[in-house]
This record gives sequence, structure tokens and C-alpha cells, in this order.
Amino acid sequence: QVQLVESGGGLVQAGGSLRLSCVASGSIFSINAMGWYRQAPGKQRELVAIISRSGSTNYADSVKGRFTISRDNAKNTVYLQMNSLKPEDTAVYYCNAEKPAYGTTYWGQGTQVTVSS
Repeated sequence: QVQLVESGGGLVQAGGSLRLSCVASGSIFSINAMGWYRQAPGKQRELVAIISRSGSTNYADSVKGRFTISRDNAKNTVYLQMNSLKPEDTAVYYCNAEKPAYGTTYWGQGTQVTVSS
């Protein structure tokens, strides 16, 4: 019912930057928080950053000071600006949207981010 389309992943050298985008479409009403998760091979999916509709943010300690999450409510889009990238940031990054009133969570297809040393 909600589609999340991601873009911006790719290959970058350590110390470089990438900007991920995620556009929500479909039944977008009642969406509150949107965020980014990542999963490296053989590891569990982990929270990277999350932002509420009002703009309140939360970050994993490992990315604080390097990553910035933002959103444009008019465009139903959430962004993740990733600076000072490290090889350990290499993972598949997933966009996430939540409807707390319905207890529903939606996921994007994932986009690969690879950081070389």
C-alpha cells in the first residue's frame, strides 16, 4: 500500500560522501517517522537514523557527526547525507516508514553503499 523508492547508492572512496533519497508513494497518509537502516553481509539490520514528521531526529552512535537525515514533507521524501564515509559503512541501506496509529511498517528495496579504502 506504501511504496518506498530509493536512489543514490553506489561506490565511493573512504572519506567521500553520498546522498541517499527515498520517495514514498501510495497510501502515504498517517506516515509519521521515516528512517534509514542498514545491513552488512552476515550481520543484523541496524538503525542508522530516524526522523519524525515534525523533524525530531535520532542517530546511531556510529554515524553521529557524519550523517544527516532530513525530509521534505511536501515531496514525501527523506534523505540521508553521508559524509566522511568509512569502509565499515559498507552495507545495504533500507528506507523505512511507519504508521504508528496503525502499527504498520514499510520498507524499501534497499540500495547498496560500498566504501573502499
